[in-house]
Amino acid sequence: MSEFVFELLQLAGILAFAISGALVGVRRNLDMLGVAVVGGFTGVGGGVLRDLLLGVHPPISFVYWPNLAVAVGASLVVFFVHPGLARIRYFEVVFDAFGLGLFSANGAAVAYAAGQTPLTAILVGTTTAIGGGVIRDVLVNTVPGVLTRELYAVSALLGATVAIAVLMLGGSAGLASIVGGACAITLRLLSVARGWHLPKPRMAGRSAK
Repeated sequence: MSEFVFELLQLAGILAFAISGALVGVRRNLDMLGVAVVGGFTGVGGGVLRDLLLGVHPPISFVYWPNLAVAVGASLVVFFVHPGLARIRYFEVVFDAFGLGLFSANGAAVAYAAGQTPLTAILVGTTTAIGGGVIRDVLVNTVPGVLTRELYAVSALLGATVAIAVLMLGGSAGLASIVGGACAITLRLLSVARGWHLPKPRMAGRSAK
């Protein structure tokens, strides 16, 4: 697949995450600037973390204007045309899942192309995916999804791992992003729909009187 397709997938990930962040801002009744800030940081935050981990200075989103334009533009569109509040949570989950999937696979592919080992590339991809969501949740004072029992980080880890596997088998970066992203998105949405969670610690038994 061409470099154009790969770049398009990066912008798609930014768009999806920015929409999820903006929807959170709308649900929290933030003003236009607040929605744009939350959506914008959610959209480009993961990519900035990826670039910092890979030693890219300044981060690409600080010098490549389409990244920030897509993030802020999508946030403003959501502010003006968002759906009814009753359905916002549903859209948050869907767009967050797409952002998570695309960023995990895309981030891993970028790290691998930069000469990182498969394990390092997987970890960078996972961090890239969860970074935007963590920034969004911190900005609105919510416990980040990665710290809950939801299969959030697990989905990102799956997407990054599958992407690296595709690359090691000779696939292109675009193909790796699509296949890995699809796996992460599917797991994330299925886990939400079916209520799948990671195990939690057993509660200690009541002490004898």
